[in-house]
Amino acid sequence: MLNNDLHASGKAGEQDRRDGHTPGNRFLGRVVACSGSRATIAAVAEQGGTDLTELWSVGRLISISVGRNRVVALVYQMNTGSHAWGEGEDNTFRIETELLGEVRVDEDGREEFSTGISRYPYLGAIAHRIRSADLMRIYDAGQGTTAVIGKLTQDESIDAAIHIPSMLSKHFAVVGSTGVGKSTAVSLLLHKAIAADPKLRVLILDPHNEFAAAFPQHAVTIDTDTLDLPFWLMRLEEFAEVVFRGRPPVPEELDMLRDILPEAKRAFRGSDNSLVRRTTEKSSITADTPVPYRMADLLALIDERIGRLEGRSEKPFLRSLKMRLIAAINDPRYHFMFSNNTISDTITETIAQIFRIPGENRPICTFQLAGIPSEVVNSVASVLCRMAFEVALWSDGAIHMLVVCEEAHRYIPSDPSLGFVPTRQAIARIAKEGRKYGVSLGIITQRPGELDQTILSQCSTLFAMRLANDRDQEIIRSAIPNSSISTTSFISSIGNGEAIAFGEAISVPMRMRFSRVDENLLPKASSANSKQSEEDPDTVDLRKIVTRMRAVTVGPDISNFQQNYAASVAGFDEADAADEDLDAKPYTPPASSAAPLESYRRELLPQTPRLDPATSPAIDPRLDALRREMRRDEPVFPRPTPPADQPAVSRREPGTSLRESILKKPLSSLYNKD
Repeated sequence: MLNNDLHASGKAGEQDRRDGHTPGNRFLGRVVACSGSRATIAAVAEQGGTDLTELWSVGRLISISVGRNRVVALVYQMNTGSHAWGEGEDNTFRIETELLGEVRVDEDGREEFSTGISRYPYLGAIAHRIRSADLMRIYDAGQGTTAVIGKLTQDESIDAAIHIPSMLSKHFAVVGSTGVGKSTAVSLLLHKAIAADPKLRVLILDPHNEFAAAFPQHAVTIDTDTLDLPFWLMRLEEFAEVVFRGRPPVPEELDMLRDILPEAKRAFRGSDNSLVRRTTEKSSITADTPVPYRMADLLALIDERIGRLEGRSEKPFLRSLKMRLIAAINDPRYHFMFSNNTISDTITETIAQIFRIPGENRPICTFQLAGIPSEVVNSVASVLCRMAFEVALWSDGAIHMLVVCEEAHRYIPSDPSLGFVPTRQAIARIAKEGRKYGVSLGIITQRPGELDQTILSQCSTLFAMRLANDRDQEIIRSAIPNSSISTTSFISSIGNGEAIAFGEAISVPMRMRFSRVDENLLPKASSANSKQSEEDPDTVDLRKIVTRMRAVTVGPDISNFQQNYAASVAGFDEADAADEDLDAKPYTPPASSAAPLESYRRELLPQTPRLDPATSPAIDPRLDALRREMRRDEPVFPRPTPPADQPAVSRREPGTSLRESILKKPLSSLYNKD
């Protein structure tokens, strides 16, 4: 809902008039010290009462009267002079404030808030509770162009409003620890954004699959089952990230891929009609050109290079590259890239589906990244961010694009050696040049200290929710203007759903609480709570879990790829590609020879020569007697006799070979059972 009429209660309006120095009303204290950006106020709590002190609290705004104008200040610290409290006595205390601006009263009586200060408070100037009308002037960015996103923490009768065009034109960021309500706040901001700008198209990179539930009527969900992201849309570095599984690519293989990809694209272009060929011949095709090509042509070109006589040193790299490509094609997790639907030129359908052109009353696309392999997420994010910028660039202002990066520190980390360089470049291009072409960036992170500070500095509107880490708080302090640096002194203690908003979309940094979102519009994981009450660890189907882990339920249909690859290989020299053919033929044993086996002949066996007593040398009588003596001492084992029901093992039949006779014998007769 656009904020056309900021709400203020009647009770708050009754307190706008000030009755001099009347205790208990709006008079609080007097200025005792002032500098260019800060002022110190002294006040007295009479007889130990706390009626006035209850109006002082960190984070509240007060007003200091300076002539006809009223200087607005923010309380950030307070203490008593004696650091003690006397019951029934007058207690003097000091309040440290930060000057934010002033409400000017023109000659015609019109009042207007300005962040500049024309006259600074003098010593003794009266400080009092700020008027509700002044709060409305401070936080109202203008009629018809603002959207109410919550209430002020100081006065919940005052709406917290932001200027949507300013927030989108120069990017925004939502930071906060886990569980403080970042996703709920983002869903609220996006609902206000699409209501304010009908040309806006929103792409959410959703790593937790939780934003689909927040936009049931305004978003389409794209996951691995409904995604057809052609591999040929990727540039060389993005495709290498997929092929090498997130590891640094081998330089030799990357150079070969850079040389072969344009040839594969030209081979696919050869199947187009003559008109298409003439229009595409005007521009040269490189490895980064988003032109369709077939993996079968790419592998066939690799086979051709392997079969050449020259270049023996590069053949191991070619074979390794080929095996990497085949492994990626056969991986069922990459089905959204290498399915049959991605072979033809489907870039128009892909852009229309992802970027909602036309929107059909659903301008938001939640791109679920949870089911995509981790080594491919960076490449997919790079492709989407790069295409979002190009779509808005070439639409000549007809499309306003907003890219929301959940867990942004994954894609654009502060360490340059981490992350994926093309993804960082694509997001950085949106952050630096997007506002000129109608592309906005939304950063959501729980660790702003791990985020690239160059990109974070481009976000002119910041919603800082509770942060517990000191380094993260320091990053936010560096992003806030110097005149509002004390605003973050209590950023570690604000409640859930609260935020300190500052930047282009807000006139003055404000502490506010986001409006509550309906239960049916809360972001939540698609499968987190749906089956919680139905199944438990005792009834869950573990086989289904294992099947999903292996990702074998919906494997890629590569039959068409195999046919195309076989047809491409047929065009090359069969002798060169024979040793690399993927379609392995089944093994057929050689035909047995028709010649019969040669029969067994005894004379072919080695014969033991018989000794002739007449020619053999004489044996020593003493050695012969010793042998006989030893033979009498050896035990004599009787030969086992076969059972009556078992036929005796017969010798080999005459006319049969040794092999045939062994095969005819029972297996038990071939070894000694004892």
